[in-house]
Amino acid sequence: MSRLIVGPFNRVEGDLEVQLELGEGAVKAAWVNAPMYRGFEQMLPGRDPLDALVIVPRLCGICSVSQSVAAARALAALSGAVPPPNGQIAHNLMLATENLADHLTHFYLFFMPDFTRAVYARQPWHAETLRRFEAHAGEHGRRAIAARQRWFTLLGTLGGKWPHTHALHPGGVTRPVDASERLRLLAKVREFRQFLETTLFGAPLEEVAALPGEAALRAWLEAGDRGDFGLFLRIAEALGLDTLGPGPGRFLSYGAFPQPDGLLTVPRGVWDAEARALLPLDLDAITEDATHAWLDDRGGALHPRDGQTLPDADKAGAYTWNKAPRLAGQVVECGAVARQLAANQPLVVDAVRRCGGSVYTRVLARLMELARVVPLMEDWLRALRPGEAWHEPVQMPEGGVGVGLVEAARGSLGHWLRVERGRIARYQIVAPTSWNFSPRDAAGTPGALEAALAGTPVRPGEATPVAVQHVVRSFDPCMVCTVH
Repeated sequence: MSRLIVGPFNRVEGDLEVQLELGEGAVKAAWVNAPMYRGFEQMLPGRDPLDALVIVPRLCGICSVSQSVAAARALAALSGAVPPPNGQIAHNLMLATENLADHLTHFYLFFMPDFTRAVYARQPWHAETLRRFEAHAGEHGRRAIAARQRWFTLLGTLGGKWPHTHALHPGGVTRPVDASERLRLLAKVREFRQFLETTLFGAPLEEVAALPGEAALRAWLEAGDRGDFGLFLRIAEALGLDTLGPGPGRFLSYGAFPQPDGLLTVPRGVWDAEARALLPLDLDAITEDATHAWLDDRGGALHPRDGQTLPDADKAGAYTWNKAPRLAGQVVECGAVARQLAANQPLVVDAVRRCGGSVYTRVLARLMELARVVPLMEDWLRALRPGEAWHEPVQMPEGGVGVGLVEAARGSLGHWLRVERGRIARYQIVAPTSWNFSPRDAAGTPGALEAALAGTPVRPGEATPVAVQHVVRSFDPCMVCTVH
């Protein structure tokens, strides 16, 4: 047995270090370290509740809208506020814009460039992959950057700026959209659709989203040039990405994109691989275990509403600043794959039933989400009613609790808030990467990524094993959100 420390990783958001125990050409065990502590949960107590709308988006510059929406929903739950239809649709549009931009960034700039490495030089697809995805120089990577830049101008109209927009509010949004702006927003969404249909998929989005399973996917792939999606599928088959980085088999979705009638576009629940079904989610069963975190763990595993974040940098047995979230004591995985399973997307369901959570299914689900959500955004824009209300006044109570649940690009994000005497008494955040990159808990059970890395092949002499990179990037960590 030997030990290898991999990190800090490039092309991930924030700091990440992974310690590997190696033997017989593979990873035997892994310990994932989030080495950066930031203290946001200690900044908030004592402040006016609405201050959270300004402070928590600063957790991250890459998913700040997700943090804003979670804070707004927690404050809405506290106050009883209900945004008018325009306000609810605007929340969804801003969140979807950010999430889809993250998916594009992940695929073109974080994930695919790893396949341009020299270790794959003898593969028949390497030269084409290099042409499209080489870091800083790949033709399609550069196209994606340009498309992403134009895409983000939606948030300039909807929220005034990105990141850290202040337009999101528990009562809706403070920035109305007039009729001419709505038409311009539709034009921008259709421009993004054109990039996806010509460069990423080589087909209409509705055709991609309607693929009923893997057999149909194979036939569809053979029928024509399927763009960068097709190249990814060929690489995935050649390298066996469907067996790399297995997940825990339990997939958490908080539900996504609530509509004015209260229904969720993506359902809430836990998709269980053994049951092959979406099971109800018990929010009271969520706990955070700090046994192996540099944090005070007196009181044992706590529900976030009762949680604490008190640094203990010299704690024996700790190796990360991240807590270990668990659902009824079990490890779960969150992200686009969980959302697409919850939504019963047939291709993702078929793929996960065959090979479970894996590098292949995580990336497949993110690409399918691009194909599914852009048409929804077009529908939402058509449903806006310029001239009607965008925001309702909100009165914060002197005391109470609230929870704000959001599906960020990387998965399930929750804000738990308690107010006493008109001031924040407690504010706890459990981010998607907190779930996926958690350390071992009190029972010694590794987190989702730690378990997924076990069995990953390591080539002789590799200092930064390429297969380890694929597994880590398939979860797309956002480490600055992980420890607050």
